[in-house]
Amino acid sequence: MKLHYMGKFNGDAETLPRGEHKPNAVKFKEFDSPRKQGLVCNALGVLIFAPLFVLYIFRCEEYNNNHLLYGAIIGLLLTIPHEFLHAICFKKDAYLYIFPKGGTLFVTGPEDMSRKRFIFLSLLPNIIFGFIPFIVFCIFPELSLFGAIGLACIPCGIGDYYNVFNSLKQMPKGARTYLHGFNSYWYIPQ
Repeated sequence: MKLHYMGKFNGDAETLPRGEHKPNAVKFKEFDSPRKQGLVCNALGVLIFAPLFVLYIFRCEEYNNNHLLYGAIIGLLLTIPHEFLHAICFKKDAYLYIFPKGGTLFVTGPEDMSRKRFIFLSLLPNIIFGFIPFIVFCIFPELSLFGAIGLACIPCGIGDYYNVFNSLKQMPKGARTYLHGFNSYWYIPQ
């Protein structure tokens, strides 16, 4: 994998790296606008955060506002390593963008991959930075900082969960997927 830092994304999907379309490729039914996806996903992230926060409060042995603050700061700092974990799942080139208008960072690449690898690529950073720390906290409530880090990171993966949902719902068995501009496509290899 070779990572290319591309800087600020201008919002124009035509400027994103892309390969040639595969024969009979089917576009995922998903948001056409990166800004709209970012806004909707951020709103859904809040809905994921709320029950996790309630669980966090009830599970804490000793509630500590500082741990929530530190967890939020650490979670914010983990957004770049989060994208690096996505990038290492690409075998070829991966491109990192910052998209301030959509409130997000993202990695893209034009190579095709199996549904399993796409799901792994989508979930890896959320598992490592979100679910594992939060589960450790649920088992050991005295580790409330771990819980706060997970609490910050799990909702940040909402765009990734959206990709997983779409691939599970829309891709038939044996299909492969690839990113083309802002959208995902699937096809059946010939």
